[in-house]
Order: sequence, then structure tokens, then C-alpha cells
Amino acid sequence: MAKYRCTTLDGEISLSTTISKKDLHFYSVRVAPFKVYGLYNIRDGKPFRRMPEEVAKATSPSVAELNFNTAGGRIRFATDSECIALKVTTPGFNGGHMFRSFIAENGFDMFVNGKFYAVFKPEERKHDEYDAVVSFPDRRMRNIEINFPTYCKVNEVYIGLEPTSALREGVEYRHKKHIVYYGSSITQGAIASRPGNAYQAIISRRYDCNFINLGFSGSGKAEDAVVKYMSELDMSMFVCDYDHNAPDPQYLKDTHEKLYRAIRASHRNIPIIFVTRPDYDTDETDSAKRRNIVHETFLKAVSEGDRLVSFIDGKSLYHGMDRDCCTADGCHPNDAGLVRMADVIGEQISYWLGAMNDE
Repeated sequence: MAKYRCTTLDGEISLSTTISKKDLHFYSVRVAPFKVYGLYNIRDGKPFRRMPEEVAKATSPSVAELNFNTAGGRIRFATDSECIALKVTTPGFNGGHMFRSFIAENGFDMFVNGKFYAVFKPEERKHDEYDAVVSFPDRRMRNIEINFPTYCKVNEVYIGLEPTSALREGVEYRHKKHIVYYGSSITQGAIASRPGNAYQAIISRRYDCNFINLGFSGSGKAEDAVVKYMSELDMSMFVCDYDHNAPDPQYLKDTHEKLYRAIRASHRNIPIIFVTRPDYDTDETDSAKRRNIVHETFLKAVSEGDRLVSFIDGKSLYHGMDRDCCTADGCHPNDAGLVRMADVIGEQISYWLGAMNDE
């Protein structure tokens, strides 16, 4: 094991890794100039999470658990280092779901100047930490974005750079205020091959917009605690996509309009986008009932004078030819399905971003 110096919130420590480089200096991503997006209160030193623990626990036991899955988390910085190393500590890896990608669930992927460059893949035999390094062909400044895993719990992340390299803040989003996505495992990014392929991440790169992913696998049910929390977030837009996790159409009817009204009461001037399930044709009767309930909320909002609402029929999400190639299991979108979801949902988001800028 090699020993390297590492800068943390509490000062400098010695960090052990399996990486064999002559010189590296590691930094906790909790310290400046690194900036973490999409996660909650990262400077408190606790494991990374998406919401306050008290809110998650008050929502449901499954949300309390899934809250520590880091879907939607991103690290941004700029450097001219000729290599970037990653050291991650975790209470354990996921790997039991036959359809989900081990890399997406547990690994990180890296984008350089907005383009995919590499993955940091953990070794499956390790249980509580891993490290990896990626090299570049030359030394020049690059804007780096590294995506957190979609399902893994993450205790700490350290970035290693050459000690003589420049280190600066990464580029800020053009649209700085969060778009908040609320929904199911589809929203969380369940079957993406790597975390940067979740549909929100694709939309974020296309339109340069910040976001928070509040997709909770099997557990997006619009409970009062999470609705209250979301209504108090400082956001630019809200995407409501929890149709799949409502246990039945009646439950959706009892909660959907209520959620809309809670968000609108706190945010009079943000767009709200309603989305229905993309795998419409797996059970057309049930899907039609759910679609009509969500559409009812939309129509009622419009009839009351709300001009900042959109409705996306999930049947349109896997658009074009080869619709049946867009899922891994008949339900969850694979990368092809996620790109098509990003096309349709992203078009609406782009419209609203433009409309808000024109005001």
C-alpha cells in the first residue's frame, strides 16, 4: 500500500491506496475548490446523502435506507494534472440485482469538458473501499465532472492529483438553481450502465442545468414528510414522476393533486412537469387509469389559471422505432430508453428554461 498526503476538512492526513505513482496529493471532495452538487450538507462529515436524515426516516424505512444512495451526486473541479486518482470508502457494494449495472450502482464515471472520458470501477472482491486512476496524454487545464453511483452508499471520496498541478473551481452551471426530480427507481437511474447515463444527468449536460435526483427505488409514494421537504427546496423547476410507485390508481389519485398543490403553494413561479410511466404497454388498462389521473391534475391546474405546468404522456417517452429495445426488463429503461427519456423530458425542460430566461 502506498501512502499519500491528503487534505481534509480536519487538516492533513495520511491516506493509503494501492495506486503506484511517484507523487500524488489527495483531497477530500468536501474541501474547496471541489464542489459537490445534488447531495445534502456535504460539509458535515457524515456519509453522503440526498436529504436530511430526519426527513427520510419520517417518510418510510425504505426511503431512510435509499437516502444514502448517492444518485445525482456530482463533483466538479478544474485541473491540469496528467492523472486523476479516486479513493472511495463505502460500507459495502451493491451487486445482487440481475439487471442493474455494477458500475452504475457502485462506480463513478468522469466527464472532461462535458464529454465522457472514463469510469472508476471498483473491484467486486473488495468490500469497503477502492481506488483507481485515469491518465491523460498531456498537461492542460480540463473541466472535470465526476458522477457518484446511483445505488451505493458512500462514506468518503478523495481525489488524487499531481502535487505540482493547478487546481481550480470547476465551471458553474449556467442554470444554477436546482431542477428537482421526484420519482421511482426509473428516476433513481436503476438500469443505467453508468451513473452519467441517468436521464437527469444527460439533460443536465445538454442544457447546462443543476439538479437534485429524489428518485427512490420502489418508494416514491408522495408521503407527507417528503412532500413537505420538497416544497421547501429552492428550485427552478419540479419534475413529478412517481406514477410507478403508487401502489394502485386510487393511491395515485389520493396523492398526486395534493403533491402538486403543496409544491405550487410554495413556488408560485416555477414550471411543474407531470410525467407518467414510460412502459405504458406492459399493462395498458392500469397505465391508462394512472395516465388519466395525472392528466386530471394537469387539466385542473390549467383550468385554475396555472400556465406553468406541462404534461408528458409516458407512452411518448420511448419514441420512434425499436420501442421494445428501450428497457432491460420490460419496465426499467436501459441506456437507449434513458436517452429517449432525456429527449422528451429535456425538450420540455429546455422550453421552460428558455421561457424563464425571456422574462
